[in-house]
Amino acid sequence: MLDLRRLQHLVALADECHFARAAERVNLSQPAFSRSIQAIESQLGLRLFEREAGAVRPTPAGVFLVERARRLLFDARCVQRDVALYRDSRLGDTAFGAGPLPATTLLPAVLTALRRDFPEIGFRVEVNNWKLLLAHLQAEEIEFLVGDVREMPVDAALELRPLGRQHAGLYVRAGHRLAGREASLIEAWACGIASVRLPDAVKTGLAAALGLPLGAPAALALECDDVSLIKSVVLQGDSVLALTDAAVRAETESGVLRRLVLRDMPPLYAEMGLARLRNRTPSPAAQKVAALIETVAARVNAPRP
Repeated sequence: MLDLRRLQHLVALADECHFARAAERVNLSQPAFSRSIQAIESQLGLRLFEREAGAVRPTPAGVFLVERARRLLFDARCVQRDVALYRDSRLGDTAFGAGPLPATTLLPAVLTALRRDFPEIGFRVEVNNWKLLLAHLQAEEIEFLVGDVREMPVDAALELRPLGRQHAGLYVRAGHRLAGREASLIEAWACGIASVRLPDAVKTGLAAALGLPLGAPAALALECDDVSLIKSVVLQGDSVLALTDAAVRAETESGVLRRLVLRDMPPLYAEMGLARLRNRTPSPAAQKVAALIETVAARVNAPRP
């Protein structure tokens, strides 16, 4: 019977495709690691890896076994985690990720309430785009992520929970030459659009509305996941800001930003959701954070009147 330690060796070699790097990853000498892989192959009577000059790659049998080994190791970590949570019976700390828009529109209220109500809990929040956050989620470095989930892959290992839609628009500083009058998308585009990383579907819609050739990308003038930075650029120049209404609520209410009235603008929005690993029991702290995010999102992500 294969033990979990040797399954870890299989996965390490499949990931690294190199005996020395895989051995270092699992803290073994290369000879000991090689013997472990050879012992697995001998036990199963299967060749699991092709050894080629300078590289190693799984055979079809190896791919088959490594896929199942990953699931078994994940389940084993989940069991250990559940036992620890059950034994300790405490909230513990938690780490989660947020895209730039929910970090701006949801997290200030969420984290303020959490620090007030649960001062004993430590929170680590990573703000980034969904692709990097998803990689950290799959590596079990964060418990969940919240963001625009339209481009999230369909994956049986992921559980997605919808959080509602945030409507968006184009905004300029007060005094901008396009403020206060009806304008066209082409006029706004000529000023330079600044936004967070946009989903491909949004860029495709903008390209069509601009009349760009089929397949031509709608490249933004400034794409940045730091919402405060792009707001600052727009407030000090003539660039046009593309963000959700909730992300600029303070600036529009104070009058420093004005929403553009466009006659040919396709609908803009962010489809918010919460993603976590299926079958992985969340810590009590993560459950409280997720529940509070849902509550705040229900209030913030209301339909535009």
